[in-house]
Amino acid sequence: MSAATLIIFSKNYSSWSLRGWLLCKMVDLDFEERILDIDDPDSRAELSRLSPSLLLPALLHEEAHVWDSLSIAEYLAELNPNAGLLPKDRKARAHCRSISSEMHSGFSNLRSTLPMNIRAHYPKFNIWGGAKSDIARILSIWQDCLSTYGGPYLFGELSMADAMFAPVCTRFLTYDVPMDADCAAYCESIMAWPHMAEWVRAAKEEPAELEEVDAEF
Repeated sequence: MSAATLIIFSKNYSSWSLRGWLLCKMVDLDFEERILDIDDPDSRAELSRLSPSLLLPALLHEEAHVWDSLSIAEYLAELNPNAGLLPKDRKARAHCRSISSEMHSGFSNLRSTLPMNIRAHYPKFNIWGGAKSDIARILSIWQDCLSTYGGPYLFGELSMADAMFAPVCTRFLTYDVPMDADCAAYCESIMAWPHMAEWVRAAKEEPAELEEVDAEF
């Protein structure tokens, strides 16, 4: 029996579920995956007991209930400090936490106008002006990290920051967002990550009748 349960939503549309799932994989947590239909009244009632915010993902581990992807990241980093979710260097750890938090709390224009949809591809997508500044900031973060820490991931080795930005890579590919060579290579590295490839395969196999949502969740 698994020691933990991770409650998620759609693999095709739920960027927050992807973040929590990747973080659990990164620390080699033995967990059971449960996919809830948030439109089902019974599921919502169950979710209200496990995640008072009614938001996913939610992690249940040894009587601890942890919801919100950033809280899950910090919980797992504490649970397994040798897993590499945070860099060893103090300044790099601070940098990693800062950009992870910025991803967690910001970029509302990007979230609303370029929702995650792994199965879709929109060549030459007309990006609304409000999202362009979010995209520019994200590319600036990536360029700075890749230059400072040498790649191929944001802090050299995989970290919680890569889990936080992984859904953005899928968005940039879905909506054909122009990138410089270094950022494009970073997206390629994320998409080639075995855990990411596993998630993408499952997203593509998800029932097509699942209603697409336009809001971030």
